[in-house]
Amino acid sequence: MVIGILGAGQLARMLALAGKPLGLKFIFLDPTPIACAADVGKHLIGDYTDKALLTQLADEADVITYEFENVPVDIIDFLNQQTPVYPPAKALLIGQDRITEKTFLQGLGLATAPFSDASSLAELQASMPEIGYPAILKTRRLGYDGKGQVVLRSAADLADAWEAIKNAPAVVEGFVPFDREISIIASRSVSGEVAYYPVSENNHEKGILRLAQSTQDDPMQAQAERYIHTIMTALDYVGTIALELFVVGETLIANEFAPRVHNSGHWTIEGSETSQFENHLRAVMDMPLGSTDSLGYAAMQNFIGNVPATEKLLSLSQVHLHLYDKAARKGRKLAHATIRTDSLEHYTDLISSLTELAKHSDDS
Repeated sequence: MVIGILGAGQLARMLALAGKPLGLKFIFLDPTPIACAADVGKHLIGDYTDKALLTQLADEADVITYEFENVPVDIIDFLNQQTPVYPPAKALLIGQDRITEKTFLQGLGLATAPFSDASSLAELQASMPEIGYPAILKTRRLGYDGKGQVVLRSAADLADAWEAIKNAPAVVEGFVPFDREISIIASRSVSGEVAYYPVSENNHEKGILRLAQSTQDDPMQAQAERYIHTIMTALDYVGTIALELFVVGETLIANEFAPRVHNSGHWTIEGSETSQFENHLRAVMDMPLGSTDSLGYAAMQNFIGNVPATEKLLSLSQVHLHLYDKAARKGRKLAHATIRTDSLEHYTDLISSLTELAKHSDDS
């Protein structure tokens, strides 16, 4: 079977690496000539709106998926006329716009941060008495890894913040005084079979995920599963999906969902019986989903901008290095390392070692 993927970055690469043992072949469409997934499948180089290349992708693939949520929705509709595309276009449409997304989540009865549309500086200023400070101004579309986001601490910040996002349509969100940031990842097949992964506890800096730790028997697991199940059902979802959440006491606040495999689930490659990547492929092919049981204590450390010396990383026992074959650039995710061990003491030591190595290599 041939899997078509829109995008050929590291997520597409990891999908292909998970699919190779299953005998799957891959074809990618990506405008970047030197895409890091190009060496694990066929690479169609061109724009996502190129109808000729889209037709070729649909001709050669048995099913199509995507690695990021900024694919034009009309492209999904075009491809669907010939070849099934998962996750569904509805998930993409909602997930691309922060106002639409938060309205959708609230409509499902899920708590979110207070938010308001901000289409102009005047609208932003008018929203602040209700939203309050501190708050975060975010572009409605295209922002990720802290891009297109500005923290607002007082009215004096508003004009500069609006200029920083270049007058783009935006949402202003009230700050959530959270105890922890977590995410839950789940996979749902065409037939409706669902598998949930243990909750990840996440640490961010400058809006970029740095460390994600699997938390077996997390007290918020059942509630997080209810939240993500509600979303998947409403979307008639197929594939792997991630939901980012804030923990406030015994309550969960939904932040945003990603209709794709997710950075906070990279630890599942070594840390789970079946990775999020393999289960995504199983889901879109309507194959039985694999077990999501953990294989021990697991975590993932991102490397941003630079990667520590390979020798130093590989000298750490029970650490697994994943290089993305991407050119170094400030603020860019270049690699990650995962931990899997049965020893809690060793696990704690490894996290400390990886965090220290990442700190000294990070130029973001």
